[in-house]
Amino acid sequence: MTKHNGKKELSMLPLLFVVIVMCVGGHFILQPNYQDSHIAEYFLAALPFLMFGIVVIAFRKAIKAENKE
Repeated sequence: MTKHNGKKELSMLPLLFVVIVMCVGGHFILQPNYQDSHIAEYFLAALPFLMFGIVVIAFRKAIKAENKE
C-alpha cells in the first residue's frame, strides 16, 4: 500500500481558484449594468469553453503526476 501524497491535490488549487473567479466574474457581468456590452456578451459566451480548457489542463496535470509515481 502506498502512502497518500497531498501535493498533487494542492497543485490543483490554483486551477480551482481560477474557475471560482471565472464563475463569480460571470455572475457579476450578468448584472443589468453590463447587459448592453458586447465584450461582456463575448466573455460570457467564452466562459464555458475556458472552463473546459482548465479541466483539460487539470486532467493532463493529474496524469503527469500519476505517471511520476
